[in-house]
Amino acid sequence: MATSRAAKVLGTGFLSYLESKKNLAGSACGVAGLGLAFAGVGGSFWPVVVAGLYGAGALIAPPERVDPPHYPDVAEQLGVVREDFGRLREYLAEVDLPPAAGGKLAELLELYAALLDPGWVADALAAEPEWVHALSRALRLDVPECVDTYNRTRWWTRFAPGGESPERHLERQLVVLYDEAERVTAGLHEVEAGRQQTHTTYLEERGRS
Repeated sequence: MATSRAAKVLGTGFLSYLESKKNLAGSACGVAGLGLAFAGVGGSFWPVVVAGLYGAGALIAPPERVDPPHYPDVAEQLGVVREDFGRLREYLAEVDLPPAAGGKLAELLELYAALLDPGWVADALAAEPEWVHALSRALRLDVPECVDTYNRTRWWTRFAPGGESPERHLERQLVVLYDEAERVTAGLHEVEAGRQQTHTTYLEERGRS
């Protein structure tokens, strides 16, 4: 089995070399060497001449270009984040939360939806990879962890009551996440305000000229 796999690898490598620029350039030089041999150049050493020209051609040929790996751009990443948001909402629809935390979570989800809604806001967000990363982290990790740890901790408090309630912890966590999302929103507003100011300055300078 291993021998068969090794043979396939060698066969693939050989075929790749046959199609490579090095082999094509070497072959062209080798053909030129054969022409010289037929013309009487090299005498009885014509095989050495042909082999030498082949080797020289293979050496001077440019290396094969290997395409760099493709990584999704920020716009593609934002599409993935939207899919994550959809899955998160499906998960949360099955979860029972206390009214206070449920209300805060609803506000947070509304803010996420506004940021991810296709349009100029999402386009502005896509231009800021760090904010896309922060939003993705919140949807994939932070919010599910908040809800999951709340449910598990609430179960244990029936046997070991005392301390700060799981409900209060959940509310505090959601407040932090909401504040983070608001900072992203404020950052986008600053970007647009700066863009507007730049355009105003441009128009004023153009008017003076």
